[in-house]
Amino acid sequence: MPEIHSTALVHPDAKIGEGTRIGAFAIVDAKVSIGKNSVIHDHAIIRDYSTLGDEVNVHPFAVVGGAPQHLKYAGEPTTAVIGNRVTLREYVTVHRGTPFGTQTTVIKDGAYLMAYCHVAHDCVVGENVIMANCAQLAGHVTLGKAVVVGGQSAITQFCSVGDFSFIGGGSLLRKDLPPFLSGKGNDFNVQGVNMVGLQRQGFTTEAIRQLRRLFKIFYLQNLTVSQAIERVNTELGASPEVDAFLGFLKGAKMGIAR
Repeated sequence: MPEIHSTALVHPDAKIGEGTRIGAFAIVDAKVSIGKNSVIHDHAIIRDYSTLGDEVNVHPFAVVGGAPQHLKYAGEPTTAVIGNRVTLREYVTVHRGTPFGTQTTVIKDGAYLMAYCHVAHDCVVGENVIMANCAQLAGHVTLGKAVVVGGQSAITQFCSVGDFSFIGGGSLLRKDLPPFLSGKGNDFNVQGVNMVGLQRQGFTTEAIRQLRRLFKIFYLQNLTVSQAIERVNTELGASPEVDAFLGFLKGAKMGIAR
């Protein structure tokens, strides 16, 4: 059975999984589902239309499922979905989606959001993403798998960040960042391939070498995007990493960070 502190305000209609613990003065609304073996710490708040998976850890004063901060939002029953093994540290805020967006905000399995992070409406945070303290996502942002966002960084509306990329602390990203790259700065500057991150994720030496060649073509040879794509196809050929990079470019909507 769940373990619920006597001072917690948990609506009787909320669905609480086996082994989940809810701390003192926490609030769980009626239209909430929480999986097994999760921990909702003291003073955490889980609002209506929120779904949390198994082994989720929500720390004090975090708020999941708050209404989106959008002037056109009129109280529609949109959702926030938190995957398995997600950690939300102190004062993290995750807002629901909007009816004129995707209608849901998603944080996928294994994500770790440090204190004071904000995930706005209609965002998608990928598997095993790490957001350091005070990282902020505006509405409709998508972070790919295993992205790392440094502390005090912000990503503007509708931007996408590709898998395995690294954004250094104190950055402001206004354009789409392709996968496998690393950069930083208030005027964001792509600095190279995310070598450390890729090694930690088990990428082979050959795969990293291929990505470094791709980086040189795209970022060091003063080519247009179309020229760079043509040269990559000619000089590098196909590989899973190259295909993922080029596939991201085709779907980019906010321009490419270069």
